[in-house]
Amino acid sequence: MTYCVGLRLNKGIVFMSDTRTNAGVDNFSKTPKMFNWCVPGERSITLMTAGNLATTQSLVSLLEERLKAVGDRSPTILEQPSMFQVARLVGSTLKEVIGDTADNDGQSLSSKFKATVIIGGQIKDGPPTLFLIYPEGNFIEVTEETPFFQIGEAKYGKPILVRAYDPDMSFEDAVKLLIVSFDSTMKANLSVGMPLDLHIYENDKLETGIQRRIESDDELYLPIASSWGDALRTAFKSLPSYKL
Repeated sequence: MTYCVGLRLNKGIVFMSDTRTNAGVDNFSKTPKMFNWCVPGERSITLMTAGNLATTQSLVSLLEERLKAVGDRSPTILEQPSMFQVARLVGSTLKEVIGDTADNDGQSLSSKFKATVIIGGQIKDGPPTLFLIYPEGNFIEVTEETPFFQIGEAKYGKPILVRAYDPDMSFEDAVKLLIVSFDSTMKANLSVGMPLDLHIYENDKLETGIQRRIESDDELYLPIASSWGDALRTAFKSLPSYKL
């Protein structure tokens, strides 16, 4: 399974993904689910994937391959004029990958080959934004009412995002919020696990921002995760009892 979040702030966009993949309870491994393409001063694009691993790896490989064959399959994601057009290209490529795999296997599009994608970033003269792309190739854009997207095992980490998100929060607080969201998810579902990949994109920088891999023994991660558990227990004890 997977858990990825793209969070839009007034300052920029924060991306976080886990790296655990599994093919059964006794076969866990680590695989990156976050990818970044950048032309400094012109664009920065980050993509995160969830779903069938063969599908998501084929998607990324195909996008990369087409970057090396400019003219044959132009425009590539580094030539699209807007993030909307980037989302259209990624959506159509995802649909193509799923369709080809399904046809070869004799299964329908609604089969095990599904995958979803978050893509975000900024292209010069355009606003920073995020898109959630579905297996069918269609997509939606982030809004003020829906300021973040989740893919994969989303349900356990969503409550804290809904309650604590503030568009004016600092990048530091946003990372803390996401760490709490991921910690809650990992405690509830063993198929989501460390390390975590982080990318912070600051508005109008048009370059790759802060990137970090957060390991399970990270000296900044551990106090946040443990303090969150303590705070939950303290808050629970402070609640009034339900009288029977």
